[in-house]
Amino acid sequence: MTEIPGAKFTLAPFRLAILASGRGSNLRAVLESIQRGDIAASLVGVFSDKPACGALALAREAGVRTVALSPRNYPSRDAFDESLFNEIATVQPDLIVLAGYMRIIGENSVRKFEDRMINLHPSLLPAYPGLDTYARALADGAGEHGSSVHRVIPALDAGPVLAQVRVPVLPGDDAESLAQRTQAREHPLLVACLQALASGRMRLGLGLPTYDARPIMAPLQLTARNELEWAP
Repeated sequence: MTEIPGAKFTLAPFRLAILASGRGSNLRAVLESIQRGDIAASLVGVFSDKPACGALALAREAGVRTVALSPRNYPSRDAFDESLFNEIATVQPDLIVLAGYMRIIGENSVRKFEDRMINLHPSLLPAYPGLDTYARALADGAGEHGSSVHRVIPALDAGPVLAQVRVPVLPGDDAESLAQRTQAREHPLLVACLQALASGRMRLGLGLPTYDARPIMAPLQLTARNELEWAP
């Protein structure tokens, strides 16, 4: 790997682009893992629909290229997506990671990058696609919650699930406490998936994703050691 002038990490051949809309806690976990050498990848751009979001400030601080576009400047979702993904295409990513990106992406843009785009979603998919997953799980009396990493397809949160991490729902939990405990475990889940994808152990494609050349028929599970293992 080689040093990137002005950046705080090294350049690896596997190129990551991240989309984010929020404070950037998952982005921070990825940056720190790249800096430690845990992920053999380079972060070549962070892209957002929220010009003032914390994720962009974090990326700039790390010397990563950032692009922010405001949806209000475009006549339609498709027009916004086309501009955003044209920007993403310029960095030639091997993998596009939706990490706290809060906009639904239109079908045309998804189809162009469907074989190399993943999303981190705060539920044990297929349970609770969409928003407010913690409150919905609590309202249902769920005994456990968690996060999933899945390949992005045009249908919302419906692509093949690569891996999950599970957390218990505890007595007295509210949406905030459950979110905090889940997010603490979803960071290593995302890092473990990126390690596997950057190393080639996990592959996406347009059919069933594979891990160690075996089709992922059920989501891999993150262990207490932050390693991926086959579901029992």
